[in-house]
Amino acid sequence: MSIWWSLHLRREAASVPLARRLLVGAMETAGVDPDISYDLSLALSEACANAVEHGGDSSTGYLVTAFIDGDTCRIEVTDSGPGFPEQPRSRERRSRLPQPPRPLAPAEDEHGRGLFLIESLTDHVRVRNRPGRQGAVVTFDKILKWREDAALLRAS
Repeated sequence: MSIWWSLHLRREAASVPLARRLLVGAMETAGVDPDISYDLSLALSEACANAVEHGGDSSTGYLVTAFIDGDTCRIEVTDSGPGFPEQPRSRERRSRLPQPPRPLAPAEDEHGRGLFLIESLTDHVRVRNRPGRQGAVVTFDKILKWREDAALLRAS
């Protein structure tokens, strides 16, 4: 069995806990292990905070979509901001080259740790610009662990 939900939110700080609470409630109802739910909710909070801060002018919103399919949860946060800076392309296939770790922001900085936290809390992260339009998309996956009384497992 699989479930999904999608929210279109305003770019305001109050939207971040709303998205987080909806995710935690869905995970709890489905029977996901609380530690996994916590990691995903923190990663979602960081992605939403980035969309609120960097996601375009104040009249635009952002989109959060969550999928639970089998033992994986995928969350995608899409905004309409300027997107990520374009990386120079080479003729070599970059995907085969080892990538250096993302540098941490200095300890005294209040910003610059969101993507690092998302990468640390989840199993796979993809960051890209929206194809054919302005905006950024942050997608992350996490393998789920289930409580013994998981409702979603009983429904299968």
